[in-house]
Amino acid sequence: MKEGYNIKRILVTGGAGFIGSHLCDRLLRDGHEVLCVDNFFTGSRANIAHLFGHPRFEMMRHDITVPLYVEVDEIYNLACPASPVHYQFDPVQTTKTSVIGAMNMLGLARRLKAPILQASTSEVYGDPYQHPQSETYWGNVNPIGPRACYDEGKRCAETLFFDYRRKYGMPIKVARIFNTYGPRMNVADGRVVSNFVVQALQGEALTLYGDGEQTRSFCYVDDLVDGLVRLMGTEDSITGPINLGNPSEFTIKELAIAVTRITRSGRKPVRRPLPVDDPRQRKPDIGAAKAFLGWAPKVPLEQGLEATVAYFRDILEVPETLPAVPALTVEGIFTAAQVTPQTYSAAVQSLR
Repeated sequence: MKEGYNIKRILVTGGAGFIGSHLCDRLLRDGHEVLCVDNFFTGSRANIAHLFGHPRFEMMRHDITVPLYVEVDEIYNLACPASPVHYQFDPVQTTKTSVIGAMNMLGLARRLKAPILQASTSEVYGDPYQHPQSETYWGNVNPIGPRACYDEGKRCAETLFFDYRRKYGMPIKVARIFNTYGPRMNVADGRVVSNFVVQALQGEALTLYGDGEQTRSFCYVDDLVDGLVRLMGTEDSITGPINLGNPSEFTIKELAIAVTRITRSGRKPVRRPLPVDDPRQRKPDIGAAKAFLGWAPKVPLEQGLEATVAYFRDILEVPETLPAVPALTVEGIFTAAQVTPQTYSAAVQSLR
């Protein structure tokens, strides 16, 4: 970037994905030029179709396990399948994307002397013994389990980032992203928010894994993207890792009730066994994000779910008004006809 200019040329790998596409939107709104790189394994052209023709947006189909030679001022490395359905489809390729892809992007950043941000994950904490999880916690990860290709791949990527920092003095940033949701989630990504919303809109029973008492902290995508941009904008001494997520903790049962209320579905959930190595608790300690970034999520779960449901309703072509299904909702708490803000609130309190 030329001295005196505020406009940067920014590379976003995985830019056609769920979070990546929202990041591209934000960077363009901020006045920057964006080079979006994606191999479309989980990303979608539909996520960035509205940007085609934008004078400051460029799309390149590329797999980051292959070296990339471009000229940019900053790099956000988001490329990697992030849901179990997708990263377990080809676990070897997932590990290669996390590790070899990180090395290629670090090599590019080193040549360009450009700051680079790694989109890491709360999965580096595994099934945690510490609750909530702070950045100083080293985690409890099964290195040979079916989730290891993603968990250990991201852990190794963090190792590479900090080794490049120590060896070459590079400006790096590492964000540990907790459960994020919102418009442009993949319909078939197997994540709990998209699963529940799609099942409810299609009149199917919600699938509850285990007893539904496992907890997650759901962060709306706009809040998450704001955290990434703030982290990239910090001085070089702020490297992270920094947790980015919503510290409001919900059980999966509570999420099911919220989705049921918004979609006005009434089917009783179907229970399935808990997946292998699925964490029982997940909640970020965001003290570092507050202190160093002045960041905290703002969008409450209900508001974010409303926008997410509206998105899925549109792409699934589901009408606004659905007939009530004569079946009970979670644990028989109330019927579809009884789903009101008051009964919803009472049901949530009964589950706490």
